[in-house]
Amino acid sequence: MSLSSTKKTVLAFSRVTPEMIERLQQDFNVIAPNPKLGDINEQFNQALPHAHGLIGVGRKLGRQQLENATQLEVVSSVSVGYDNYDVDYFNERGIMLTNTPDVLTESTADLGFALIMSSARRVAELDAWTKAGQWQASVPSALFGCDVHGKTLGIVGLGNIGAAVARRGRLGFNMPILYSGNSRKTDLEHELGAQYRSLDQLLAEADFVCLVVPLSEKTRHLIGPRELKLMKPSAILVNISRGPVVDEAALVHALQHGTIRGAGLDVYEKEPLSDSPLFQLKNAVTLPHIGSATHETRDAMAQRALANLRSALLGERPQDLVNPQVFKG
Repeated sequence: MSLSSTKKTVLAFSRVTPEMIERLQQDFNVIAPNPKLGDINEQFNQALPHAHGLIGVGRKLGRQQLENATQLEVVSSVSVGYDNYDVDYFNERGIMLTNTPDVLTESTADLGFALIMSSARRVAELDAWTKAGQWQASVPSALFGCDVHGKTLGIVGLGNIGAAVARRGRLGFNMPILYSGNSRKTDLEHELGAQYRSLDQLLAEADFVCLVVPLSEKTRHLIGPRELKLMKPSAILVNISRGPVVDEAALVHALQHGTIRGAGLDVYEKEPLSDSPLFQLKNAVTLPHIGSATHETRDAMAQRALANLRSALLGERPQDLVNPQVFKG
C-alpha cells in the first residue's frame, strides 16, 4: 500500500462514486476496498490503521471495530440516522461523526406517502393479482381498498421528515393531522392544524400511523403488542424510521389476526429482510429500505458527506457534526 506521507488518508467503504474518489484524491490518499481484490472486510481492517477519515454507510462502528484505527479523526456517514455508530466511544476517542440531514427529507416523505397509498389501495397485491391473469371481470368487493383523502393521519415523530409527510397529507389529501413526540410543534399546529396527542391517544384515533422517529433505547419496540391493540382494526401502520422501532413479531401477529388492516414497511428489525412471514401477508407492503434511494437524493447525500469529511480533515468545523463537543478547531 503506497501512500503519500504529505496527505491524510481516507478509507471509503460504500456509496462512493468514481467521481467522488477523484475529488477526494485532490486532497487525500484514498483507499476504496474492492470485492474484485478479495474479502471486503479484510481490506477494510488492513486499511484502518492508515485512515484519518472514513466515509460510507451501513457498517457498525464502535470500540471493537475501530481499536486499530489509531489515526482516525472523523467518520462521515452517508445517512441521516447514526444508530450504527457508538457515539459514546467516538466521544471518548475524540472522533468526529457527521451525517447528512435535510437532503433526503422530501424523498423519504414521498416514499412514506407512497406506502400510505399503496397499503390503502392494495397496489402491490392487486398488481400481482392482475399479472397472474385473475382480472376476468369487475374487481370483487373483497379486493376493495380504503380511501386516503379525509382520513386522519397520525405522525409519530414530527421532525423534518414527519412534517413533510404531514404536509402531503393535509395539503394534498385534506387529512386531519395528529402528532406525538417529545415536544410541541406550534408552528406546524398553526400551519397544518396539527393536533398534539399522547402516543396512546394518537394510536387510538388515527386511520394511518406513520413512524418517523430515530432509533434509541427509548424508541426500540415503541410499537409492540399493546400499542397495536390500541389501533383501530381499520388502521394502517407505516414505518419509514428504523426497523426495531416496531416489534416485528407482534406486527406479524396483528396483521395475521386482523388487529389492524395493514402495514407499509421500508425498514425491518434485521436487514436485508429474507425468509420473513411478512412475505406471506397480502396486507403488508414490503420495500427494501429505499427511503432515500433516488439518484438525485443519493447524489446529494454523497456530496454532503464528502463536504463534511473534507472540512473535518482540513481542520474546519463540518456542517453536520453529530458530536460538536469533540471539535478542536
